[in-house]
Amino acid sequence: MKTLFKTILTALVFLSLNTFAQESMIDDVNYTMLEKYIQSAKENFPRKKVFEGNVERAKSVVSAANISYLDILSASYIYRPDDKTAVNTLNPYNLNGFQFGANINIGQFLQKPAMAKKAKTELKIAQLENEEYESTLTMEVKRRYYNYIRLLNDLKIKTQNVQDNVSAVEDLKNKYEKGTAQLEAYNYARSKAADASSSKIQAEADYLLAKDSLEEIIGKKLTEIK
Repeated sequence: MKTLFKTILTALVFLSLNTFAQESMIDDVNYTMLEKYIQSAKENFPRKKVFEGNVERAKSVVSAANISYLDILSASYIYRPDDKTAVNTLNPYNLNGFQFGANINIGQFLQKPAMAKKAKTELKIAQLENEEYESTLTMEVKRRYYNYIRLLNDLKIKTQNVQDNVSAVEDLKNKYEKGTAQLEAYNYARSKAADASSSKIQAEADYLLAKDSLEEIIGKKLTEIK
């Protein structure tokens, strides 16, 4: 009986090791889908839109700075009706007729290049911040995707482990009822099966959280991305 008990325990150990040895997540990584997830995150993740909005706002400031050069100019004219002489006889310093004048605000004129340069610098900073966050976002999508694949594989392993342990318990139950296995071995197998079931439940929870985390950052359900 002791020999049989040891044999059963050894079989259970090798059963678990074999289950883990057969699994690898590398082959399950779909780089085509990963790129789609990254693109979806760039299009939908709110914080990415904030950085893109900063770029657009900086562009509008640059455009406004370029147009503002017109602010330094001011024009005026005087209209002379047809029945009036060119020179006002009452006040010879006051001329009649269409007269145009242009004034330049020197102070504003000198400030405009610096203002335009500042606007362009702020645009460049906004663009660089956007690029930096895009890189950060890409890495975060990859991290969450790899974690999702890892936990999916972990769930597969533990699901298979549960099935194997249930089969082992059924086998030992039959042997125990026939008197060819000890109660100790049968109870041990049942304990292992219970532990495997508990581990599977935790793996399911971890997998669902990883799935939700990935969907959060890409802004869509995984089933919506083909």
